[in-house]
Amino acid sequence: MNLNWNEIFIGDLNISYTIEIFVRTIIMFLMVLLILRLSGKKGVRQLSLFEVAIIIALGSAAGDPMFSKDISILPSVIVFAVIIAVYRTITYFASKSEKFENIIEGEPLYVIENGQFVLGVKNDHTFAKDEFFAEMRQESIEHVGQVKTAILETTGNISFYYFTNKEVMYGLPVLPKPYSKKLQTITNEDVYACTYCGYSALLQTGIINCKRCGHSEWVKAINTLRLT
Repeated sequence: MNLNWNEIFIGDLNISYTIEIFVRTIIMFLMVLLILRLSGKKGVRQLSLFEVAIIIALGSAAGDPMFSKDISILPSVIVFAVIIAVYRTITYFASKSEKFENIIEGEPLYVIENGQFVLGVKNDHTFAKDEFFAEMRQESIEHVGQVKTAILETTGNISFYYFTNKEVMYGLPVLPKPYSKKLQTITNEDVYACTYCGYSALLQTGIINCKRCGHSEWVKAINTLRLT
C-alpha cells in the first residue's frame, strides 16, 4: 500500500487557508480565555468536575472553527453564550441550595481518619492510592500515622490535618521503598500496618488477617515525626 504523504500532511492547504486558520485559532483561543475569565476561576486545581465539563464543552465548540472551512465562527459564539448562560444558571441555584450544589459539585470525601484509611473509600473508583500517596509525599508526610484527617475536596485538592508530635502513632509508610516490602507471612514479631486500611498493631509470626478490614498483607509500620 502506497501512502500519499502529501495528502496526509498537507492536503488542500494553501497560503490563504493557512492565514485563515491562524486568524480563526487566535479568535477562538481568545474567546475561550474570555469565558474562563468570566467564570472567575484562577487555575485548573480550583475546578470542580462540573467546571471541567464546561471547559471540555468550550474546547469542543472552539476546536472545529479553528481549521474547518465549513464551520463559521458565529455558531461557536452562540454555543459559548449558551454554555456560559447554563454555567451561570447552575451556579446561581447551587449558591441557593446546598443539596443541589452537592449533586452538581460532589461532596468532600474523607480518606483518612485517626491515622487510618476510611473503610470503603478504596472501593470508590475515584480513589487512586498511588496518586494519594504521591500527594502525601509532596506534603512531607512519611506515614499515615502522622495524619489525623485527610479530605479529598471536590476540586481534587487534598486537605491534611496532622497529629501533634506527641500524638503521632505507628502508621503505614507511604515512601516507595518501605511500602514495597509487603508481607503475607509475618516472620518477626514487630509493629506492622495493613496495606489496605492502614491499621497498625504488634503482630506475632504467621499469617494474620487484619482485625479491621480482614486483609492479610502487611508492611512494617513506622512512627517517625513529620519534618516541617
